Amino acid sequence: MYYLVEKATEYANLAVAADRKGDYEKAIKYYRAAIDLFSKYLKLYPDNSMADFYRGLIRKYRVRVRTLEQTLNRVSIGGDRGRSEEIELYVFNRGGNGPRFKDLVDLDDVKRALRRAVIYPIRSPHLYPLGWPRGILLFGPPGCGKTLISIALANEVGAIMINISPATIMSKWLGEAEKNVARIFKKAREMASKNRPVILFIDEVDALFQEYSDEIGGEKRVRNQFLMEMDGLKAKEDYKLPLFVIGATNKPWKLDIGFIRRFDKRIYVPPPDREVRKKLFEHYISRLSKTYDVSGVDIERLADMTENYSSDDIFKIVREVQSNLAEEYNEKNGDGGRRVISTEDFIEVIKMRKPSIDPQMIENYRVWNEKYGAQ
Repeated sequence: MYYLVEKATEYANLAVAADRKGDYEKAIKYYRAAIDLFSKYLKLYPDNSMADFYRGLIRKYRVRVRTLEQTLNRVSIGGDRGRSEEIELYVFNRGGNGPRFKDLVDLDDVKRALRRAVIYPIRSPHLYPLGWPRGILLFGPPGCGKTLISIALANEVGAIMINISPATIMSKWLGEAEKNVARIFKKAREMASKNRPVILFIDEVDALFQEYSDEIGGEKRVRNQFLMEMDGLKAKEDYKLPLFVIGATNKPWKLDIGFIRRFDKRIYVPPPDREVRKKLFEHYISRLSKTYDVSGVDIERLADMTENYSSDDIFKIVREVQSNLAEEYNEKNGDGGRRVISTEDFIEVIKMRKPSIDPQMIENYRVWNEKYGAQ
């Protein structure tokens, strides 16, 4: 039954990682999974020597879940009269908590583009008599920070961030899905009319709005409704609202051309180059330095070895080294002390973890950016 503890620990690590990135919805899910497995273990082995330690973790995780739930609220929007179905929006009332631009090591060009498109219009709307961009598309390889920088942007301006997914919109009722789109935009307008910036964030936007050769009428109506709502943001009564739509995609070439054109800004979020990879290693390894001696790690060599690795890949490499050292320490029952971390500790992990970015994929992004990119 020690499997329960191992799995609970795995979920706890995932929860902490998501929590640090500001992905509170995912963090809550993993914290709850860890709590459930630790609780099951304690029911089976209540007198285990580690029981008090696990109970302490459960209390700690429950407190954190309550805190995150206060930050991550659900807003229910009812369906038509006579229908019991409602849609729930995940609303991030961050109030400046969580990651900010200064906390992100890389993506300087993306930050500049987002300042021009979102932050400056919110700070100085009187300087924009012609209005400002409403739709922003972030595209690039997975794991390079599209979601994270969107969360950081929301924190920069104290925005309410509403997360939209296919599950939010699609419905079993004929004609209901496009009404869901209208309700979401109506709710966003209501929030923005109180002079609070609002960001509608759509991750993997291609899953909702790509072109289908065999699409049914419902899919087309949903897409048309969304396009109509985005056009409505330019209407006289709405064009000064601090309301923005940000879509993120790994596959921009799958998007409908009409949808692409509604996004005035189409910003490439690239993989980290060598200098950025070096900064990422420095950043994450510096956090290990609070516990371990990392003075002998050759960061230049690690940066050279990780071409085509995403920012998320590099984070996971450093975290895996941490897990290996913690395992080594526990296997020795704490008798071995905390040893110095070497470059070889990282190389062993890199050999086992292949890069997530295909070089051909980068070429595809380059071509698409040349054709459609607009910063």
